[in-house]
Amino acid sequence: MKALYLIRHAKSDWNNPDLTDYERPLNKRGFKDAPFMAKKLLELNFNPGLIVASPAQRTSSTAELISKNTSVLYENSIYEASLNDLTTLISALPNENSEIALIGHNPSITTLSNYLTNDIIRNMPTCSIIKIELEIEHWNEIIQGIGIQKFFIYPKAFN
Repeated sequence: MKALYLIRHAKSDWNNPDLTDYERPLNKRGFKDAPFMAKKLLELNFNPGLIVASPAQRTSSTAELISKNTSVLYENSIYEASLNDLTTLISALPNENSEIALIGHNPSITTLSNYLTNDIIRNMPTCSIIKIELEIEHWNEIIQGIGIQKFFIYPKAFN
């Protein structure tokens, strides 16, 4: 049994037109939401062996705020990833980690959740988190519909 946490980056700042999409930082709400959701994750026994994240500024900041003592691997393929990019990445993850978190971007993170669970989520809001349990022994066994969504949480659900 494996568990995959899908996390969309926290809210980003659009105020500086000189920055590329890749360089956009978190905004004030993002810096508030990420630590709040980290606390909620700890209440839900969040303890991944590895966090894999896009190196884009808003995503790496989210990873830093959520990771605490867990190592973070920054993977370029997550930025602007297709579903195939993400499933290929997951298939190559180290099997010694039974729980892994993936921090990425929409629309690919929502598409991945729908693919793995056969649930239909129209949009993962910023800083939302989905835990998916997978009936597999090895990460390269992932296929469509193999997962069960255990929870779907996001900051506005707690307001």
